[in-house]
Amino acid sequence: MEKWNHTSSDFILVGLFPPNQTGLFLLLLVILVFFLASVGNSAMIHLIRLDARLHTPMYFLLSQLSLMDLMHISTTVPKLVLNFLSGQNGISLLGCGLQSFFFLTMACSEGLLLASMAYDRYVAICHPLHYPIYMSKRKCLKMIMGSWMLGSINSLAHTVYALHLPYCQSRAIDHFFCDIPAMLHLACVDTWVYEYMGFVSTGLFLLFPFLGITASYGRVLFAVYHMSSKEGIKKAFATCSTHLTVVTFYYAPFVCTYLRPRSLRSPAEDKVLAVFYTILTPMLNPIIYSLRNTEVLAAMRRVFGMFSSMK
Repeated sequence: MEKWNHTSSDFILVGLFPPNQTGLFLLLLVILVFFLASVGNSAMIHLIRLDARLHTPMYFLLSQLSLMDLMHISTTVPKLVLNFLSGQNGISLLGCGLQSFFFLTMACSEGLLLASMAYDRYVAICHPLHYPIYMSKRKCLKMIMGSWMLGSINSLAHTVYALHLPYCQSRAIDHFFCDIPAMLHLACVDTWVYEYMGFVSTGLFLLFPFLGITASYGRVLFAVYHMSSKEGIKKAFATCSTHLTVVTFYYAPFVCTYLRPRSLRSPAEDKVLAVFYTILTPMLNPIIYSLRNTEVLAAMRRVFGMFSSMK
């Protein structure tokens, strides 16, 4: 491991891939995923903005999810690619702080946004006559702003704490981005208090929203089961299965990473799980929402002239 002068305020990111031909091939795959995620999420945002039929709370929330995914993958992948190609794995203290802040903001805000989307589907299916009241544009805007603000405040607190920790001689972060749990391994002081607060924070921003999502979709499935219209059942199941797929891809790796005790985790496992929620999920979300949503496919035909041959 590279040795660093303890007076330096910079860090070094160990990275994700070995510096060889195999690593280069894997990096090219990551670049392809980054390109697909950027195009897919940008197209989704553009589509919802242009098509008037998608100007509903559900799709406004979806456009924010695409924006968060776009920012999420842009926070980690460009630095990963730059470090690998240049062979210089250093990152400044400020750069590390910004990367941690934006990553945590997107992670926390997206969890809250997914809970808002689950509530939206619950109201639409279980209380359709009251939907314009319970999910007005004003309430939808409050949900979006609340997700961004709470995520930013929580992220700022964690980032400021991490940057003010005294670090030992080794400043090599065994990760491909400035993930705070990986940074804590380098601290010269006992961080058990922060680890406890981090566990509480993870529960608030991951576990509670997940419980809300589970409760919402439990009520939705109960209501769908008692529907008399087969077409309504089919549409409700299609919508709910799409959301639940996205929720599973988002929550499963986060829970495995941040709700396990440090003694049960390893840097290699954390990096593999991080690939899912920082790289793969932002690419998969727009694909899932476009290919499994008839309204989005119809909007694509109207706006982009796509899938004109599909009936």
